[in-house]
Amino acid sequence: MTQWVFDVVDRLGAAGIGLLIFLENVVPPIPSEVILPLGGFRAQTGAMNPVAVWGAATMGAVAGALVLYALGAWLGYDRVHALAGKRWFLLSSQKDLEKGRDLFDSYGVWFVLGGRCVPLIRSLISIPAGIAGMPLARFALLSTLGSAVWNALFVTLGYQLGERWEVVEGYMAPLSRIVLVLGVLAVAWLVWRRVRQRRAAGSRSADPAGRS
Repeated sequence: MTQWVFDVVDRLGAAGIGLLIFLENVVPPIPSEVILPLGGFRAQTGAMNPVAVWGAATMGAVAGALVLYALGAWLGYDRVHALAGKRWFLLSSQKDLEKGRDLFDSYGVWFVLGGRCVPLIRSLISIPAGIAGMPLARFALLSTLGSAVWNALFVTLGYQLGERWEVVEGYMAPLSRIVLVLGVLAVAWLVWRRVRQRRAAGSRSADPAGRS
């Protein structure tokens, strides 16, 4: 994948950085910790303008975030709430979804702003923002601010490190794996808890002594 990133950046310049970051936001396994430091390194050699790299990356990030926000908005809270009531839907109950929306209503600004600076989460946070109905202008502003900070940090690191820009990936890759593992464990726990609740409800309904 690193060679592919090289090829795109060398062919398209700053626009290639923007395109790759757009894809990174829509398809999280594409690593921004490779794309952005490489852009900074290329800027340090004079092949690209560092401000153009940062600007293209930020526009790409916001565009990708808006795509996933639109997906969440299309799904909508009512539709997801109805799905949560289906027996085959194991990720969340309707009650959990209601609690999650209350949390997002109270702290959604911080979820989006902070989430834009966490690997993997920076992409996925856009979907619950759309589902929760966060105003589009607010979401776009928060995504722009968070992405601008994240991109500036990694482009600057690549610029400062020069030919050693790949050091950034070495430090960030373990963090990305930790976030991925925690995400998988969280999903597994949600499914296990939901199955357990279903079994408990089925046992109570089947037990004549539980009738009133």
